[in-house]
Amino acid sequence: MAWNEPGGPQDKDPWGNRSNKNKNSPPDLDEMIRKMQKKLGGLFGGKSGGGGGSSGGGGGERAAGWTPSNPLKPIGILVAIGALVWLATGIYIVDEGTRGVVTRFGQYVDTTLPGPHWHIPAPIEAVQNVNVEQIRTAEIGYRSGGSGAQAGAIASEALMLTKDENIISVKFAVQYKVKDARDYLFNTRSPDESLRQATESAVRDAVGKNNMDFVLKEGRTEIAARASELIQKTLDRYDAGLQVTSVNMQDAQPPEEVQGAFLDAVKSREDEQRLINEAEAYANDVIPKARGGAARQLEEANGYKAQVIAQAKGEASRFTQVLAEYEKAPKVMRDRLYIEAMESVMSKSSKVMVDVKGGNNMLYLPLDRMTQRQAASGNPAAGAIQQDQMLDKPITLPQTDSRGRDSARAREQR
Repeated sequence: MAWNEPGGPQDKDPWGNRSNKNKNSPPDLDEMIRKMQKKLGGLFGGKSGGGGGSSGGGGGERAAGWTPSNPLKPIGILVAIGALVWLATGIYIVDEGTRGVVTRFGQYVDTTLPGPHWHIPAPIEAVQNVNVEQIRTAEIGYRSGGSGAQAGAIASEALMLTKDENIISVKFAVQYKVKDARDYLFNTRSPDESLRQATESAVRDAVGKNNMDFVLKEGRTEIAARASELIQKTLDRYDAGLQVTSVNMQDAQPPEEVQGAFLDAVKSREDEQRLINEAEAYANDVIPKARGGAARQLEEANGYKAQVIAQAKGEASRFTQVLAEYEKAPKVMRDRLYIEAMESVMSKSSKVMVDVKGGNNMLYLPLDRMTQRQAASGNPAAGAIQQDQMLDKPITLPQTDSRGRDSARAREQR
């Protein structure tokens, strides 16, 4: 039997009344859309879709619900545009030398390198840029900038106690940079202040283990190196994410109250050192000269010794040779020795002695010719002196027994 045959079952009509259907069947989708359309139309001031606008069946009501004047379409467009704008706010760029730390609801997510990146926009995720190549400076004991109490020396930081219980004022400058951006942001509440406190503690430790003179003079480099090592160990123990690049001692001096006395002590030490240097310079100048003079005298003494020994040996050898000849002919050797001795003596004198038997002691001597002969030989002064001596003293002619020998010698001198 057909579904539209008279007397047939009416529940088989697909477009018939659905009230008799099973209450567990799924709801009609078109009916839900129409109800939602009516509610939205009432909210935006439109007409409801269930009135006298349409006299047709369900197909006409469905067509009216999908007209272009549907208010859901512009709202969806605005929502889409807003979503795109919101998503675009998640684009960010990390500069060179900087690291981007991404957090999701305040919890660390990732660290991004330089370049363009995207994250879920706020309030879900946020990005903090940390410069990891910037050299930062922490000043201990002074402030180079600022005004009022923040400028100049800071006594509470600068005054420190040394090993020998002296108080000195020191000033340090620490240069550092960020080693790890995550540790820098999350492990400590104030990493820069932590570094300042760690620096002050390390400097006090290094200064307290040395004497005042060592700190003020030759120990500056050693103390700065020791402080740098202690600071880095403390920061690594805290996981502060910082790295110390250099530690410099800017100044070290006594407190202002005792600077006058300290300067006097320093001047005294400088004068002492100056006098010591002058004494050493004088000693270095005198000692080599004295050593040289002593060496010269020793060499002269050795030379004189060698000369005397050589002369003595030569005289002894000559005497030995003469003795041997004398033993062979004593008379001849005596005469020869006498003649040589008188020749050696008379050759140095301008006086002439003549021994003539029966002669007169006063003889005429050609003194002028003799002095001229000596002047021509190259010693005129000696000739003049000898002439004066000859004029002042009389000439003595000694008598001798050996007439023949003296006469021969006189003839040779003529």
